[in-house]
Amino acid sequence: MASDVTSRDGMNYAPVAAVTKKVVAPGEFNFAATHFDHGHIFGQIGGLADAGGTLKYIYEPDPAKLGNIPKSYPDAKIVSRYEDILEDDSIQLVTSAAIPSERCNVGLQALDAGKDYFTDKSPFTTLEQLDLARAKVKETGRRYMVYFGERLSNESSWYAGKLIEQGVIGDVLQVLIMAPHNLNAPSRPDWFFEKNKYGGILTDIGSHQFEQFLNYTGATSGKVNFARVENFGNPDTPELEDFGEASLTLNTGASCYCRLDWFNPGGLRGWGDGRSFVLGTKGTIEIRKYLDVARETSGNRIFLVDGESEKEIECQGKIGYPFFGELILDVLNRTEKAMTQEHAFLAAELSMQAQAVADAARTA
Repeated sequence: MASDVTSRDGMNYAPVAAVTKKVVAPGEFNFAATHFDHGHIFGQIGGLADAGGTLKYIYEPDPAKLGNIPKSYPDAKIVSRYEDILEDDSIQLVTSAAIPSERCNVGLQALDAGKDYFTDKSPFTTLEQLDLARAKVKETGRRYMVYFGERLSNESSWYAGKLIEQGVIGDVLQVLIMAPHNLNAPSRPDWFFEKNKYGGILTDIGSHQFEQFLNYTGATSGKVNFARVENFGNPDTPELEDFGEASLTLNTGASCYCRLDWFNPGGLRGWGDGRSFVLGTKGTIEIRKYLDVARETSGNRIFLVDGESEKEIECQGKIGYPFFGELILDVLNRTEKAMTQEHAFLAAELSMQAQAVADAARTA
């Protein structure tokens, strides 16, 4: 199930890469897909399959949530028990998009069964779950990876990271991210409005932005300076946080700020005008992730200014999603090239720490 970049259905947004590099032959990497509670699972499946992975099993008690997956992957077997997947030694990785509060338990079971785990963000809703996952990773030697799709399935966001790695804008001093999302409340499941299940807006969609902070700065730790969450416009669902913001200082010295909200304007042709701004000592980068407002041009664009010129870099259909192939090779070779385990955990940890700060301020 693919969702076009101009779709207003953000929950089922599953972009398809025009540029695909297969890293394994059929049958060399077997994975299973489970718990289709969030539409990001379609992007997770598609990314792994496009990189050469073989979808062997599907587990989801509600057939209505499967979309076109059974037709797109007719050789995948639909099973009635999660245990059927865990008991098959040929499965190397389980990818899942359970209700956020349940993602940790699903993952711990996968790790105990000797499989690596690749969950939708946010990977946890509490710091206690993170502690359990860290201990289980250490105990089993397996991976608990996270689908931070706003970078991993966005060509401009991915390529911007590579430009920064190359030193194009020098040392990163500040990262600003704006992440409006389309609410479309009638289409959302009940758990979406229950805070103990989705974890709060900074824990949930905020985790995307915290992961980008770490990637673009190369930071390995940080502190939360300020965080705020509110329900400004949805009194009928009081546990929904429709606005969030946070400020961090990372151990590189970089300043980071993000704003998240569910106030995507009705006139916008897409589910959100996500943008990032990166200031370096030698230049700046603006990333227009999904669209270009009031212009016929697509999103996936980078506006780079360095010491020599101004450049607009079109990434649409040119970069692909290299993360998935790198992840498959990491699983097979026991390397950490796609994403380190600590990077994935730290992004989640900082987002939950920010959520805790915001929750405390709101109840004070």
